[in-house]
Amino acid sequence: MEIQRADERFVTSESWLESRHSFSFGPYYDPANVGFGFLVAHNDDLVAPGTGFETHPHQDLEIVTWVLRGALAHRDSEGHSGVVHPGLVQRMSAGSGIRHSEWNDGADPIHYIQMWVRPDQFDLTPSYAQAPVDLTTGELVPVVSGLPKHAAGTAIRLHQQSAGLSVARLAPRQDVLLPEAPYLHVFVADGTASLEGVGDLGTADAARLTDTGGQRLTAGPAGAEVLVWEMY
Repeated sequence: MEIQRADERFVTSESWLESRHSFSFGPYYDPANVGFGFLVAHNDDLVAPGTGFETHPHQDLEIVTWVLRGALAHRDSEGHSGVVHPGLVQRMSAGSGIRHSEWNDGADPIHYIQMWVRPDQFDLTPSYAQAPVDLTTGELVPVVSGLPKHAAGTAIRLHQQSAGLSVARLAPRQDVLLPEAPYLHVFVADGTASLEGVGDLGTADAARLTDTGGQRLTAGPAGAEVLVWEMY
């Protein structure tokens, strides 16, 4: 078990952007922290109104975006476009190569988590999807997954059959049971939580669990929103 606190991450800071990186990213490089399981990027971004990322390329990545506050607009070289806000999840499969831009589509700062996963096939036809997600159950809900066990329940399929992202929105003191997997990446996107065998996790803290699982995760007094990557 390894804990990464919010203030321990690499930070990119610009006049329009604050981006906190869970793994080596861009100019920030640590050979001991280049990814976990199939995750190669996990960025916690704040983007100012009227700004964003200009058109840039990607290849052979599954890019998953989860918005916490605000609205994120997307446009790419394959003709896809959309606006993602809380309650929707987005997946862009870069495949053989795609160019895209994304920007803050609202009047207030946008806060979102963007995650990059290695696909299980290269040179796929680029594709894009977004879908609504219902988190009212208080359970871990598969939102983007390629895992066979999530085949009938995930909002969007992932081109990686050994990885899946689930999200839980927990009421105060509510708990969920984490799955058992070779790799679990648990990120507290909002609120606080306590992880059995680990202790307290604050907002934007992460736990990386290897060859374990089955622990209880309990929300703090204000509740919590938790992102869990399950990888085999």
